[in-house]
Amino acid sequence: MFFPYCLGLLLVSGAACADLCIRRIPNFWICLGWLCGIGYQYLTLQGQGVKHFAAGSLLPVILLWMLFYFRMLGAGDIKLLSVLGGFMGAPAVLFCVIWSVIFGAVLSVGVVILCGDLPQRLTYFTNYFKTYLCTGEKVPYRAEGDRAEHIHFSVAVLMSMLLWIGGFY
Repeated sequence: MFFPYCLGLLLVSGAACADLCIRRIPNFWICLGWLCGIGYQYLTLQGQGVKHFAAGSLLPVILLWMLFYFRMLGAGDIKLLSVLGGFMGAPAVLFCVIWSVIFGAVLSVGVVILCGDLPQRLTYFTNYFKTYLCTGEKVPYRAEGDRAEHIHFSVAVLMSMLLWIGGFY
């Protein structure tokens, strides 16, 4: 079990560093992770490994597609969780997604408090959904550029991954 921990930590750490430095997770990094994940699953579980990989990889996409649809979560973050699902399997990646969302929420609240604009963010959030419900127009939730209230969700995924390595779930 040591190998998936090390490889998963390497992939998530690299993705988080890329996200922090260039504000995106390169597709090369994601594809490398998927290849390593399917290879690991095939070597350890043979034919069943491919099914295990597919279930784990698809679960984060199914769970989080709506957040991507409204541009509240980036595609790279969902693909990163998909890579982890390939290693961890569906049951573990479900907890990884849950803990990532919890850590992301904590980071978001911390950033909003530090920026001192909680009422403004809540107003923006409610107005966003009012506009969508009234007009049906889907616009990106996040404003363009690197803004103080933006968090890098890959950091929350890294924190969740550390819980998995520590045996928390």
